[in-house]
Amino acid sequence: MEENIIKLESISKEYHGANVLKNINLNIRKNEFLTLLGPSGCGKTTTLRILGGFEEPTTGNVYFEGKVINNIPAYKRQINTVFQKYALFPHMNIFDNISFGLKIKKMPKDEIKTRVKRMLRLVDLEGYENRSVDSLSGGQQQRIAIARALVNEPKVLLLDEPLGALDLKLRKEMQIELKEMQQQLGITFIYVTHDQEEALTMSDTIIVMDKGEIQQIGTPEDIYNEPKNAFVAKFIGESNIIDGIMKEDFLVEFCEKDFKCIDKGFDKNENIDVVIRPEDIKIVDTDKGMIKGVVESQTFKGVHYEILVKENDRSWIIHNTLSAEVGYEIGMDIYPQDIHIMKKVRG
Repeated sequence: MEENIIKLESISKEYHGANVLKNINLNIRKNEFLTLLGPSGCGKTTTLRILGGFEEPTTGNVYFEGKVINNIPAYKRQINTVFQKYALFPHMNIFDNISFGLKIKKMPKDEIKTRVKRMLRLVDLEGYENRSVDSLSGGQQQRIAIARALVNEPKVLLLDEPLGALDLKLRKEMQIELKEMQQQLGITFIYVTHDQEEALTMSDTIIVMDKGEIQQIGTPEDIYNEPKNAFVAKFIGESNIIDGIMKEDFLVEFCEKDFKCIDKGFDKNENIDVVIRPEDIKIVDTDKGMIKGVVESQTFKGVHYEILVKENDRSWIIHNTLSAEVGYEIGMDIYPQDIHIMKKVRG
């Protein structure tokens, strides 16, 4: 059984009478890469700040290795933070930036030197000790900010959208490097982002948040393939979401037809949402299609075409490596395992 390092118990946070976090309960395991994912204003950064000791919860408790740490200040926690704005000291060289926290702790000079060199090797900037901050690229500055946080040997590293200022190519490279770094160090990373691809690429566990509440917790595969509600389905990649009726276990009706599926446990004739990912729809001849529609448009996306199809009063998005001619009728085929059933959200 994997051991938890952090537990959030009934955490709520109010600002000027507005609830920004609502009864958050969460267990975070040792040595995992956990991502808080959601749109702006969903509460993910507030959650991170409460973990780091920069905010206190209005109600609830934060446990670290089984002990409540609500009143322990940030600098006394075994948790360090890397922010999107790296906050490096421009008047200090790289060595002094990384070693700043160790000097505050009055650590012996030899130990400081050993730790800084080890961190520079880890972030692939060995030999940069005497360079100025201004001489570094954005990606290099980000590595130094991470090295400065890790040199204190925290048990948990918090990262608040640290790749947001980087260009797309560098961001993708750093996603891989961060995951490798976390695995090499064997410490817990808690990462905040609104970027679905980042979350899916790096995480062991994803927490999807919206309006101060947790919508779903799961592996990247679970979150993508089995969204719990329409918000998760729409936020994590593109989805076709269609009204349907669950006739019985393994049988669903939508588009005025019955389809076999692999879901069960719903009430008979329960109104549900059907989620089908664009890449799971197969284009076939009209006489072989389970559903028929007319191609309205297509856009080349590099690795696939995004095809918009009109079927009665419904619009479908299809991702396919082959193009489809605008104005032509096509057939659409969907396998049972690619039909995902979700309960409708009330309210």
